[in-house]
Amino acid sequence: MPTSASLHARPPPPAADWRRLVPRSLFARVTLIIVVGLAIAQLLTFASIRYERGVALRELMMSGIERDIASSIAILDRLPAEERAGWLERLERRNYRFMLGGSVEGPQPGSPVAREFGEAIVNALRPFEVVKVAQAADPHEGLQIQVRLADGSTVIVHARRVGIPVSAWVMWVLWIQLAVLAVCAWFAVRLVTRPLARLAAAADELGPDLKAHELVEEGPTEVVHAARAFNAMQRRIAGYMAERVEILAAISHDLQTPITRMRLRTDLMDNGKDQVKFRQDLDAMNALVREGVTYARTLHGATEPPCRIDADALLESMVADYEDSGQPVMLEGRIDVPVVTRPNALRRILVNLIDNALKFGSDVRVRVRVEADRWVVAVVDNGPGIPPDQHDAVLKPFHRVEGSRNRSTGGTGLGLAIAQQLAVAMGAELKLCNRAEGGLEARLTMATVQPVAT
Repeated sequence: MPTSASLHARPPPPAADWRRLVPRSLFARVTLIIVVGLAIAQLLTFASIRYERGVALRELMMSGIERDIASSIAILDRLPAEERAGWLERLERRNYRFMLGGSVEGPQPGSPVAREFGEAIVNALRPFEVVKVAQAADPHEGLQIQVRLADGSTVIVHARRVGIPVSAWVMWVLWIQLAVLAVCAWFAVRLVTRPLARLAAAADELGPDLKAHELVEEGPTEVVHAARAFNAMQRRIAGYMAERVEILAAISHDLQTPITRMRLRTDLMDNGKDQVKFRQDLDAMNALVREGVTYARTLHGATEPPCRIDADALLESMVADYEDSGQPVMLEGRIDVPVVTRPNALRRILVNLIDNALKFGSDVRVRVRVEADRWVVAVVDNGPGIPPDQHDAVLKPFHRVEGSRNRSTGGTGLGLAIAQQLAVAMGAELKLCNRAEGGLEARLTMATVQPVAT
């Protein structure tokens, strides 16, 4: 038997997530709010008109129908008994009719309106004797009133309320009015949200190359101000990035001269052991300078235009180059369809990934597969892998993983960062993950597989 503590520990039943029914976009939300508000306003207006018509009808019935019924009863009373049946149809109206003879059975009128209606008719029928006033079996039939004429015969009056019908064209006018207001609301919301959509699209196009098209500075004052501020921000960011690349390029150029002089002096050294160490340090400095400039340039994205290539041939040629140099790299899988990409940037990414895998593993494989409208190139190795909490950090510049991937293996800490920047510029996705059997997998996912034209 569960205890009170266990009962309290049970989570409450999941409630319906009403937020899923709410539209996601600002355009849809504002449009829905305006349209729903207009619809509610239309319904309230229609209900008010209906109520007012009902009140007017009741006042009309209270002031006129009782006199008409009394006049008809007076006519029937003056007619000979044998002629009364012939006059019943002539005296009948939409809201009352007469029946000769019989008696009234049923309860007293229940609603205040029905009682008031009955009292008005009874007062108008004086001096005729009203035997009984009862509610009809069908509430829509109204009241049954038994009246005794002067000769002692009875007449039953069936009186009921008849609503004032609403013309069909009124409903059509209301629907057309709501449709017109909804269309106007749609255009108004579109006028408000379209600049936001353009701003979001321009922000998405602002990639690492910083070559997004400037927004058109037109429209309302607020829109023009936002577009002008965004264009100015693009120009400032592009200027900052260009200045940084120029600084790094200048530093690289200026460092080449002292590095070359130091290399010449190293060649003149007598101590062979120190000579080797100095040469290694100079090579590391030279590689660091080159990789630094390359990384800075990749921040501007790939400048080459996308083109249609045979990715299988590109991968086979790269693997063949590694095999010719004596490095064990295997290619597994094929794409079998042309793809649209930037071949030089793709080659640079894969070279960095393969070189990184060769530093830490002896079995490097390039695996290719196609998934729906995407194609994936995975570079796997059998090395020590990378701690999962540092998978994102190693894609940043100058980050090294101590222990599993230390400085003794060489490198500048920019290879994966360059690959990541080029992948972003190409619209691809680069992810790192450790393999269950050991080693690291660097997975590059590209979109837009193009079928072969027939």
